[in-house]
Amino acid sequence: MAKKIETDLNTFIKFWLVPLGIVAALFLAFKSLTGLIIIGVSIFLALALRPLVRKVNELFAKMFGKDKKHQTLSVVFAYLIVVLVIGSILAIVGPVVVNETSKFIHSFPETFETTFGGWEGVNNFGKTIGIDNLEEQITNNVDNISKSLLGVLGDNLLSSVSSIADVVMKIVLTLVLTLLFLLEGPTLLEKTWRNLGARKENRHKVGVAQRMLRKMADVVSTYVSRQMLVAVLDGCATMIIVFILSLILGFSPSLAIPMGMITMIFYMIPMFGQFIGGTLVTVLLFFSNPLAALVFAIIYIVYAQFENNLISPKIQGDALNLQPLIILCAITIGMYMFGLLGAIIAIPIAGCIRVLAEEYPNFRLSREEHD
Repeated sequence: MAKKIETDLNTFIKFWLVPLGIVAALFLAFKSLTGLIIIGVSIFLALALRPLVRKVNELFAKMFGKDKKHQTLSVVFAYLIVVLVIGSILAIVGPVVVNETSKFIHSFPETFETTFGGWEGVNNFGKTIGIDNLEEQITNNVDNISKSLLGVLGDNLLSSVSSIADVVMKIVLTLVLTLLFLLEGPTLLEKTWRNLGARKENRHKVGVAQRMLRKMADVVSTYVSRQMLVAVLDGCATMIIVFILSLILGFSPSLAIPMGMITMIFYMIPMFGQFIGGTLVTVLLFFSNPLAALVFAIIYIVYAQFENNLISPKIQGDALNLQPLIILCAITIGMYMFGLLGAIIAIPIAGCIRVLAEEYPNFRLSREEHD
């Protein structure tokens, strides 16, 4: 016997249109994932620049008085400072890395002859381990690797050019969006809160949401500013160590500043950046003076222990209130999801999730009280 099933519009929407809408939203988010990442990174950078913008704005207010034009000018000025600093670092570090590598390649035959006794010494060593002609095996392997690399580079040349252009476009887009978020973000957010809080019953919930987002923004700003301060100290320590070694061991003192900039840049990568920066500096110093590289590695390891156990905890304090296990898990997840970028932003995102978890009960209670 047939039964007539009646359904109202709300039930139809709840059981059919809502799930379809969620699936469609997830599909669109997946298709536009790159764009969403660029927007997210731009918001992150805008929040990270807030302390600098605030300081510049305070300086302009003392000099010229409070004015919206001066606020806009302070944002642009702070933004240009950061762009110029980053550009200057790249302009200084890049040529030094290329120059030191080139010097090592040109001096390698002489170094090889004096250190290992040339191919004769290599062959003598090979005979001691049971290889009659170690020179021939090494040259054949190097030749095969070179041919393989040339083949790969030739096959991927066109795609490499396209990839470089794509990366440049993403960087430019991120820089432009960051500036726009700095200029228009506060006004847009203020209008949004005003519209959401227009109804009396929504004001308390909007207040809770405002407090939540303010805390999350403070987490990002505090983390980046303090991490940058420790990175500058790390770079200064590297400069001093390299400069003193250059005076003692007789290589160029001009390497001190670029080497310090390298460790400063890589220190911004949580947990692993200090090791990467120290290793890169050690390798570059090895190209100029192997003994200096060894001494630097020893001194830097000792300093790193001092910095990680005393300086960094003192500066960072309990700003994020995250356990080491949570930090490591956040970095691991971020690194495998978005690579190096994910590792950099993983810790402040974990701090924002902590704020969200702490404030959610207040938001839910507010909603229940006013429903």
